[in-house]
Amino acid sequence: MPQPPQIVVENLVKHFTVSSGGFLRRQSRTVKALEGVSFTIAPGEVVGYIGPNGAGKSTTVKILSGILVPDSGTVLVSGRIPWRERQSHVAKIGVVFGQRSQLWWDLPVAESFALLREIYAVPEAQHAQTQAALVETLDIGSFLTTPVRQLSLGQRMRCELAASLLHRPEILFLDEPTIGLDAISKLAVREFVARLAREQGVTVLLTTHDMDDIEALCSRVLVIANGHVLSDGPLEALRQQVSRERWLVIETAQTLPPLPEGVAVLRTEGERITLGFDPERLAVAELIARLSQSMTIRDLFVQNPPIEEVIARFYQAPLPTAAP
Repeated sequence: MPQPPQIVVENLVKHFTVSSGGFLRRQSRTVKALEGVSFTIAPGEVVGYIGPNGAGKSTTVKILSGILVPDSGTVLVSGRIPWRERQSHVAKIGVVFGQRSQLWWDLPVAESFALLREIYAVPEAQHAQTQAALVETLDIGSFLTTPVRQLSLGQRMRCELAASLLHRPEILFLDEPTIGLDAISKLAVREFVARLAREQGVTVLLTTHDMDDIEALCSRVLVIANGHVLSDGPLEALRQQVSRERWLVIETAQTLPPLPEGVAVLRTEGERITLGFDPERLAVAELIARLSQSMTIRDLFVQNPPIEEVIARFYQAPLPTAAP
């Protein structure tokens, strides 16, 4: 029997009034951040929440965290209304904002952790056990005594993750957690989040512009733009919705022969050529066989278009219109 949703969002609306201009000619305009957003998330799901800047992603996370109050709509997180039951709510969630810190800038990391234990009223023995596990898993032991302002961005983000989990939350909201990180730090964060969901059943909502994060972590993707959810489902379903196209990448020193109908050259980089084709119109084995008859291919591989390409095409497609 399926579990009831842990997060329920129905018809969520949030508008902001933004002022501009000088003192004598002040003008105001309304920014419609969310316009009837609805979705549910089951316990233990890892869901990607993606969209362009200004789409409403961070606004949604702030409402789910209890930081913002919506204009209208329904939000329940484990049965709680976040902004009305803030104290009990924050005890059960963890939040990481990639561009904001919850650590004290001039204090050593360990002292920030100790202050968070007091804020969340975590029993000392439980705190020590949780911190030890997080320190080992995230490999942050060597800079626990370092002031936060002296950490690299990658080191600080690992500490931010640890800080958000010291009170053992059941839900983790991650808003751009890998922004600005180097490749090694990104991999460390991804591996940790995947392990957290797999081994402890923590529910994760992840907003990011890094599509590698989405592919590595998320079983499901919500796409939002202009305050509306445009797509909700597995990543592969999003690919199919946009295009069935696959890419054949070949390495050859020869000139391409005339290509079969429906096959196009997408890019050429030295001796590496990327071809786009529809496998339902032309099987990959047949395409390779035709090319091999006319030229020598040193190497080849078949891949799906990168998720960045899929998302870019998705936003270029006409938006669905509401039924009359």
